[in-house]
Amino acid sequence: MILHTVNKSPQNPALKTCLRVAAKDSAILLIEDGVYAALEGTELEGLRDHQVYALAPDVKARGILDKLSSQITLVDYAGFVVLTEQYDCVQSWY
Repeated sequence: MILHTVNKSPQNPALKTCLRVAAKDSAILLIEDGVYAALEGTELEGLRDHQVYALAPDVKARGILDKLSSQITLVDYAGFVVLTEQYDCVQSWY
């Protein structure tokens, strides 16, 4: 199982590449500008095969907390650490 971290906005090809190669038991953690992919109406909203997380401090810093898809799970920095412990490895997309 892999935790994929994406720090680029949805306009960057990193997210599409990540989605194309991520196995079904993998999770996706959106950080930095990657949290914009957590907005309602983005391609992640209909994603069923992966658990998707967003780093809460980055979401709050960008003022988009009230616009997130209900399918996104927010985590704080401690939650980020827990996720890295739960998965076999971390793949960063940037």
